[in-house]
Amino acid sequence: MSVSIARVPTASASRYLQQLAKHWSHKMEVGFSAQEGRIAFPNGAVLEMRADSATLDVVLTVPEGEDAARMREVVSSHLDRFAFREAPLTFDWQEG
Repeated sequence: MSVSIARVPTASASRYLQQLAKHWSHKMEVGFSAQEGRIAFPNGAVLEMRADSATLDVVLTVPEGEDAARMREVVSSHLDRFAFREAPLTFDWQEG
């Protein structure tokens, strides 16, 4: 498993978390509230998010054999679409 963690500065973290969860809820297993979200991808990857007033914390777990860099790009590009007023968001991905 590969774990990538990012703390994304934004005052709209809760809104972006909810938009992303709703967007992917039609195709994936999704659970979310205003402060937390979890999205399970068909390839076995899992995205967990936590929102507060200043940041969106993102933890992406990708199974061995899957492209972690591509999954990070999928997550960040989708969030950037919802954050078009302040995009691009700053994703400082770190290995977990």
